[in-house]
Amino acid sequence: MDWCRAALKGGRARALVVNAGNANVFTGKAGREATRATAEAAAALVGCKPGEVFLASTGVIGETLPHEKLTAALPALHAALAPDAWADAARGIMTTDTFPKAAVRTAEIGGATVSIAGIAKGSGMIAPDMATMLSFIATDAKLPAAALQALLKRGCDRSFNCVTVDSDTSTSDTVLAFATGQVKHPRVPAEGGPLLRDFARALDEVLMDLALMVARDGEGAQKLVRIEVTGATSKRSAHRIAMAVANSPLVKTAIAGGDANWGRIVMAVGKAGEPADRDKLSIAVGGTWMAREGGVVPGYDETPVVQHMQGREVEITIDLGLGRGQATAWTCDLTHGYIDINGSYRS
Repeated sequence: MDWCRAALKGGRARALVVNAGNANVFTGKAGREATRATAEAAAALVGCKPGEVFLASTGVIGETLPHEKLTAALPALHAALAPDAWADAARGIMTTDTFPKAAVRTAEIGGATVSIAGIAKGSGMIAPDMATMLSFIATDAKLPAAALQALLKRGCDRSFNCVTVDSDTSTSDTVLAFATGQVKHPRVPAEGGPLLRDFARALDEVLMDLALMVARDGEGAQKLVRIEVTGATSKRSAHRIAMAVANSPLVKTAIAGGDANWGRIVMAVGKAGEPADRDKLSIAVGGTWMAREGGVVPGYDETPVVQHMQGREVEITIDLGLGRGQATAWTCDLTHGYIDINGSYRS
């Protein structure tokens, strides 16, 4: 990540090298040497400067990365590169993921059709700020780095930064977007502008597809959970409340067990530390309002809620009744499988 931050200042990328199994984190001087050696080896193959090579690693923290193995494998990998190898790449970066994650969209820029393709990996240690979550996006459009960065940041704030599996932010969060410029279209100014309206739509869709795949594939997860917050005092407040609910072990275990315990949702709203009024708070699960104005809804029937919670997708709606702020977050349930996976992660 440190290497990529420095390389970003150049505004140009020619190659990407990703490894899974070793995070190359908390490795000090040896870790810096591994990044330098890998970048130099890749640069020699591609014919570019080391600073134009971007690196990403995921896996065990604190173990020295045997970069000799990486550099020895690079020539064959480079020789085998092909336009249709996205599926292999998505599978190659998996760790505890149960399926490869990829998404594709097309968009129009000044009458020309461009493509956007993306892959991601991530299943646990997911609370992107940007968790051991990696995602790589490529487009054949010709875009200025500043314009693409602005769209990528906006898209990530709406997608990856709104998902959580276990509230643990990793050391290796990375989302990189590359524009190869292979398609001819009208020149795009540095600030982007209206010319990129459809491209922004398509990029947002790719990012959201990938983010939801990560949440759906949470370690040991059985259910995808959507938390929608409305009526908050601000968008930022709504986001914090949504993430507090999404990160609550009590809420997540209740969902895993199909327990319609709306009191746990109320608790999570309260611990967010954001403005909330008990007598204005409303809670619904699966479209059934369970609590309003400080208490249970008169005549509330728990049966449809329990039925909804037995499904693969669960929806929680929270209305604060205080303002116009709203936000959505996604998470998964918390099952015994999460403990099984992480209790033996290194073995």
